[in-house]
Amino acid sequence: MEIELQILPYQPKYKNDFVTLNLDWLEEYFEVEPYDKKILEDCENQILAKGGHIFFVLQEAVVVGTFAFMKIENGVYELSKMAVPKNLRGVGIGNQMMAFSIRFAEQHHWQKLLLYSNTKLKNSIHLYRKYGYVEIPLESNAPYQRGNIKMELILD
Repeated sequence: MEIELQILPYQPKYKNDFVTLNLDWLEEYFEVEPYDKKILEDCENQILAKGGHIFFVLQEAVVVGTFAFMKIENGVYELSKMAVPKNLRGVGIGNQMMAFSIRFAEQHHWQKLLLYSNTKLKNSIHLYRKYGYVEIPLESNAPYQRGNIKMELILD
């Protein structure tokens, strides 16, 4: 049975949740890079003002997930800053976020979604593959030092 969730576009009142949820997983597995800090602390200018989107996943008015689309170019977006609290991982929130993200991209007639990750995050990589993402070559100047895998989803 699917958990009943509400997915809402960016609202300033949830900005701290966006920052905290992302800092939690970054600090758990890696270290917070200067690029992360810049994006998280100034998400309105670094993501939204550049044509991107930030979403919050709520369960009974509590934020239980977040993710963003960072615009790369017209029709091409990076799925980024996807986070769920540690105690709620594995209950299906990620699946609902992935399904929503693909529907949203298709409704906006985007051609492609990209993401950067790390193979250490086995559950995340499994989730991405489950939704059709495939590994592509990682450029040498990738935005994240921790990133050792780049994936894409070509949309129809």
